[in-house]
Amino acid sequence: MLIAAKLRAQLSYRVSFALDCLGQALTQAMEMIAILVLFGRVSALGGFAVREVLVMYAFASISFGLSELVIGDLDRLSRYIRSGDFDVLLMRPLGTLPQLMVADVQLRRLGRALTGLAVLGYALSTMDIDWTAPRAFLVVLTPITGTAIFASIWVAACSVTFWLVDSSELPNTLTYGSGMFTSYPITVFGGWLRKLLAFVVPGAFVSYYPTLAVLGRPDPLGAPGWVSWLSPVVALVAMTAAGWLWRFAVRHYRGTGS
Repeated sequence: MLIAAKLRAQLSYRVSFALDCLGQALTQAMEMIAILVLFGRVSALGGFAVREVLVMYAFASISFGLSELVIGDLDRLSRYIRSGDFDVLLMRPLGTLPQLMVADVQLRRLGRALTGLAVLGYALSTMDIDWTAPRAFLVVLTPITGTAIFASIWVAACSVTFWLVDSSELPNTLTYGSGMFTSYPITVFGGWLRKLLAFVVPGAFVSYYPTLAVLGRPDPLGAPGWVSWLSPVVALVAMTAAGWLWRFAVRHYRGTGS
């Protein structure tokens, strides 16, 4: 009911809503333009051609856009804690995380996902791919698992706010930083950064490994072929870990004294 009320309010001003969606789509398209500019100077990026990188970019854009739509209001968690509004959430017979998820659903954020969807359709339709049922299913499943992984990163990163309170930039480093990281092949990044954002923060399973599986390409880093199909498992583990960390943080929350 809360979500429906939010959406009705946003859709009541149709022109404003359309312009907001367009702005989000154009913002996301700027990242694609940056990729195309790079390929104006080089023929391959980290061992991948332009359309292959566009597939990664598209998977990352759709996943990030949907996760921002679902969980993006967690960016305001520090404000809830400082003002004492989070204490109000604790008094209600509902989970704190679902309440925060529906507090400010911004449908305009779909613009990011729609840009990624358009790029994905173009890139896949212009490539010579040996389509099989598992690969076709993976194309549909990847944005879902990517959304789950991004949402898990968001929840885990924002959980530190319960201890640091005014720390919005720290979660943003992981959430928005992962959004940028997953738009490119992980082979273009240095060793320590790749290990951190690809495996500790499981960004490699948002777009890089699913793209390898869809294209039927071996991993230039030497990982076995079955690793490219592990995104659903990684998403499940990430959601479990993020949920545990959130519950741990809430149990140890003592308020700000307001």
